[in-house]
Amino acid sequence: MPKLEATEREAALKELDGWTFDAERDAIRRSFKFADFSEAFAFMTRVALAAETANHHPDWSNVWNRVDILLTTHDAAGLTRRDIDLAKRIDAFAR
Repeated sequence: MPKLEATEREAALKELDGWTFDAERDAIRRSFKFADFSEAFAFMTRVALAAETANHHPDWSNVWNRVDILLTTHDAAGLTRRDIDLAKRIDAFAR
């Protein structure tokens, strides 16, 4: 899958809520906050199952009620449509 061009990336970011572009990593990132660790972990479980199904895995970290996610396509060395699609699924889990 090809990397998104700058104009494609800007249009794609408009489709997402709260995601920002990380130019250094050619990736998108977002932090999610939950009421407690249990809610954060439940969210991570849903994301993990979706990522495994899509065979596209996020770079992420968790500290108590916060989950930080970074998406990039390593094979393409940058942001692709695959990342945008997974970000949309992740957003749906956070609602």
